[in-house]
Amino acid sequence: MKYTQLGRTGLKVSRLVLGTMNFGPQTDEADSHAIMDAALDAGINFFDTANVYGWGENKGRTESIIGNWFAQGGERRDKVVLATKVYGNMAADGEAWPNHDKLSAVNIRRAVDASLQRLRTDYIDVYQFHHIDRNTPFEEIWQAIDVLVQQGKILYVGSSNFPGYKIAQANEAAARRGGTIGLVSEQCLYNLAERRAEMEVIPAAQDYGLGVIPWSPLHGGLLGGVIKKEVQGGRRASGRAADTLADPTARAQIQSYEDLLDKHGLEPGEAALAWLLTRPGVTGPIVGPRTAEQLDSALRAVELELSQELLTGLDEIFPGPGPSPEAFAW
Repeated sequence: MKYTQLGRTGLKVSRLVLGTMNFGPQTDEADSHAIMDAALDAGINFFDTANVYGWGENKGRTESIIGNWFAQGGERRDKVVLATKVYGNMAADGEAWPNHDKLSAVNIRRAVDASLQRLRTDYIDVYQFHHIDRNTPFEEIWQAIDVLVQQGKILYVGSSNFPGYKIAQANEAAARRGGTIGLVSEQCLYNLAERRAEMEVIPAAQDYGLGVIPWSPLHGGLLGGVIKKEVQGGRRASGRAADTLADPTARAQIQSYEDLLDKHGLEPGEAALAWLLTRPGVTGPIVGPRTAEQLDSALRAVELELSQELLTGLDEIFPGPGPSPEAFAW
């Protein structure tokens, strides 16, 4: 495994991040524990989760699965850089009681204590805001965070799904307070098929020293060889991938992508991950394996060396938006 610093911090993390969203809804607890053991054995030390994972009436289930794994001992907790998130409401029926969601100081305090209990640990390495809260000022958010840092409950703070201007607002507010390190990472939707983050989110993250952690690196399976699997009688596309393939133009684009990688003798999913590892500012993509085999495939991506010819071909198939403001102005 290869490692890098998380943004401007001294924290060293693996270049693949283990996403746990499938633990519970898709993968049972025993298999989830086996995947975490395999990830740790392979050198992956950065695990990502969220308080709402498990979904519906099972919100919090994923954190509990991870907590039960930590409780097995073997230095599991000490070896893991643990990231979880706060924002979504935890009500099983989706109807949040007032102040039981988003980023008010009262909900942050409540949510972190609940996550710590489920995770069976006394601290969280990277506590991430899952979404922007348009109603809570950053001064209030940072005041709540400062207390949690002083209590030793969290060490670093990251954002997720933030636009560039909110990254700037958050860190400028932190700088005005003094003694607050501010955001150290941004977790955003970013992959070959979805490159809008290159316009402002990633430049803002780089300017403020945030590590970029792409989620959905295969764009819901679209970049994982979905057409090839279809033809071979394997798992059919669903969700975002199926919706995209229903468009003939988009299907032709994905076919061109798969043909290019076939020409280079590469597996599409592994190449898509390897491409992200070449991108400026990227710490590491989140991989969310449902099985041990999918984890093995992701691990191979770390060792892939993509030729300039291939990188040029990928840019031709999936051109980025270009920098801001040139992408939409002169």
